[in-house]
Amino acid sequence: MRCAVVLFTRDLRVHDNPALVAAAREAERVLPLFVLEERLLAGSDRRALLLGGALHDLDRSLRRLGGALVVRRGDVVGEAVRMVRERGAQAVFVAEDVSAYARKREQRLREHVEVRACPGVTVVSPGVVTPPGRDCYRVFTPYHRAWAAEAWRVLEPPPARLGLPDGVEAGDLPAGASEGGESEARAHLERWLALGDSRYADVRDDLAADATSKLSAALHLGLISPLEVALRSHSPELVRQLAWRDFYAQLLAANPRSAMSDLNPGRREWNDDPDGLASWKEGLTGFPIVDAGMRELAATGFMHNRARMIVASFLTKDLNVDWREGAAHFARLLIDGDVASNAGNWQWVAGTGVDTRPGRIFNPTLQAQRYDADGDYVRRWVPELQGMTGAAVHEPWRLGGLFAAGYPAPIVDHAAAAARYRAAKKR
Repeated sequence: MRCAVVLFTRDLRVHDNPALVAAAREAERVLPLFVLEERLLAGSDRRALLLGGALHDLDRSLRRLGGALVVRRGDVVGEAVRMVRERGAQAVFVAEDVSAYARKREQRLREHVEVRACPGVTVVSPGVVTPPGRDCYRVFTPYHRAWAAEAWRVLEPPPARLGLPDGVEAGDLPAGASEGGESEARAHLERWLALGDSRYADVRDDLAADATSKLSAALHLGLISPLEVALRSHSPELVRQLAWRDFYAQLLAANPRSAMSDLNPGRREWNDDPDGLASWKEGLTGFPIVDAGMRELAATGFMHNRARMIVASFLTKDLNVDWREGAAHFARLLIDGDVASNAGNWQWVAGTGVDTRPGRIFNPTLQAQRYDADGDYVRRWVPELQGMTGAAVHEPWRLGGLFAAGYPAPIVDHAAAAARYRAAKKR
């Protein structure tokens, strides 16, 4: 093959990038391409900064290999096809992905050029392990067993050398961040493996400890390989989280509509509660653990996974607001907002997805007392309550009229809401 285009999407790295390696192996010249679309530049400024840093770092890595990142703006399919035709390329190599957008992108590309879809976004590609007679697993435990027993592919080192087609203009990288990307993500991974990996099982649910791996954003953009993390981690719990990530990817691949539609439709009738939804978004529900999580999200673009479950249960079961409202809010703000995991987790909590106990409802106060025992997480994100000591911070309403200045009373009675939810489930 004389020339190939590598279309970078959610695989912004040179280590263990099967699409890049395959193109370098099969083609004399390789054109690494990234297309900046308006949807990538809109929304979260934090995501834009992360993307900018990732692209600058990827360009530096490709130049060390003899190539460069070619950046174009506009429609990704149109720009990729134009590059193919201008350079006489024989194929486009791209990482396989599962969102409706990614699948439509690949379908449109195939209408014009040969496409080689390669693994790299997940540890085990969707559809590789399936239950007898079905197209995907809907229960995690048997999926996890099959996933762990699968013969995983071998990690791919970076290509030894890349050769760009002659006369290609690289184009302009996005302005802004020039740091971050794969280099920083790999350094973070090394620190985590040395210092945090062995403690993960003990502290991962401790909200105040803030001791999670913080690898999710790097995994989402493909700055590090999920396979490399799975192979190098000695924490079964961390590897299990990567299995959950793959589980939701295979679920979405087999059920494309589940990103916006109930996986298990029922008779659930959602409340139209704009005031409650607004209070939830603003972190003003009067439930400190819920408000802490929502304020962490607004301030950082991240939220601890335990807090994500608590705030999602509160929205969908205490307030009975449609899970899609919450998923859309998360998608706008999260720097690690993966479509499959976001929709899958929201539906799991809402009781419309794959949870084998769809009637469960999280008691926010009991969750807070268990996972933020001394109240440090709440005090970190809810400054109105910093004067309250210990676990008392989780129940400020017990002070009667002596609420901290400006902090609201609870917007709902949890016990009554839980009773209403359970009664509705029985009908």
